[in-house]
Amino acid sequence: MSNHQLQHIDFGSATFLSSAARLDQCPPDTGVEVAFAGRSNAGKSSAINCLTSNKKLARTSKTPGRTQLINFFQLGDNHRLVDLPGYGFAKVPQAVKQQWQRHLDDYLRNRRCLKGLILVMDCRHPLKDFDQMMIQWAIDAQLPLHTLLTKADKLKRGPAQAALLKVNRFVQERTELLSCQLFSATAGTGLPKLQQQLEYWLLELADKT
Repeated sequence: MSNHQLQHIDFGSATFLSSAARLDQCPPDTGVEVAFAGRSNAGKSSAINCLTSNKKLARTSKTPGRTQLINFFQLGDNHRLVDLPGYGFAKVPQAVKQQWQRHLDDYLRNRRCLKGLILVMDCRHPLKDFDQMMIQWAIDAQLPLHTLLTKADKLKRGPAQAALLKVNRFVQERTELLSCQLFSATAGTGLPKLQQQLEYWLLELADKT
C-alpha cells in the first residue's frame, strides 16, 4: 500500500506564491506541481476557485484573456497548482499571443516538477483548435492530461454525456495518458473526482521521480 494512500491534500490551504512571464522566472523546479490550461472563457479560474474554496484565489474577469502570466499557488511545502494564461478571446496583438505560446511550450516541455495538466473546456463547445493543440502538446511531452468539461450545469444530462463521450473518444484514440470528466464550479459537480485526480498526481507521482 502506498504511503500516501490515506493522505489527502487540503486544497483550501492554497495561497498565491508568485507569477512568471517566462520559464526562468518560475519558482525553483522542485517538488510537484499540476497546471491548469484552457481557453479564456472556459471557466478555468472558476474551477480553481471551486477546488480551493476560495472565490478570490484565481482572478475571474469579464474581459477574458487578461491573465498573461503563469500564476503559482502553494499547497504545503512541496505541492503547487499552476494557472496558465488563457487563450482565445484576448484582445492583444498576434505577436503577443505567439510569445505566450512559446513560453507556454517551454514550460510544458521543460518543467521537470510538472506531473499533470488539467485542460479546461466548456462542455458546450469542446475540442476547439486551442484544446486540440494542448492535447497534442501533452502527448508530445508525454505529460498526463485530465480534461475538465466545465459548465456541465448548463446542459441537460443527455447532451452533457454526449459531450463527454465525444471528448473521451477523441483523447482515447490518441493516448492512454489522457482522461476526462464533467464538472460544474457552480453546482460542485465532479469536484471529488477532480480532487482524486490531483491527489494522485501530487502525492503518488511524487514517489516516481
